[in-house]
Amino acid sequence: MDPDTAARFGPPFAPAMGMVPAEGQVRLELKGRHSRINPLPRKPPHVIAIYPGSFDPITNGHLDLIQRGSRMFDKLIVSILRNDAKQPLFSVQERIEMLNEVLHVYPNVEVDSFDGLLVDHAAAHGATVLLRGIRAISDYEYELQMALMNRRLGPRIETVFMMAHEAYSFISSRLVKEVFGLGGNITGLVPPSVESRLKARLLNTRIKGA
Repeated sequence: MDPDTAARFGPPFAPAMGMVPAEGQVRLELKGRHSRINPLPRKPPHVIAIYPGSFDPITNGHLDLIQRGSRMFDKLIVSILRNDAKQPLFSVQERIEMLNEVLHVYPNVEVDSFDGLLVDHAAAHGATVLLRGIRAISDYEYELQMALMNRRLGPRIETVFMMAHEAYSFISSRLVKEVFGLGGNITGLVPPSVESRLKARLLNTRIKGA
């Protein structure tokens, strides 16, 4: 490279040509570079994660993620989204009861509910992680979109994707309700206490419809 080229491209190329940049130039160059780097926040002493969902009802797929998540974080809050636009099979209070029935064995897991923005709910609890389960590629496309929006709304809150266990990768609350409503066997797809509540709800529906 000739001296004219080195002069045009500036200090990074100058030493190669035996041209030592002035001290002020080096300082200015470094300062400009560092000003573009956003420092990462420090790791909190206790990592709190939110696992949001409808849980209508909780399945063994949900339970698997909660079990594994409870080993990763100091506290895991399982949060039910209150959505008046939907007509769930179980009320929010019933879902809280079902979750507490199966999650009381995990001392660092709590149950809560929320409406509004998830990042606001997380911030209110001091949570820095959102836990989400991925069952298939179709889940990832949706979850990625939501994760990027949540990052924009709450830059200090990270989304952690956890792959579903292969034994539960096909299970969803919607599918469980559909199969059960048609008389199918759902043993092993939901906790026993949830299956009992589903049977009671189906029996009550049939009595009312009779």
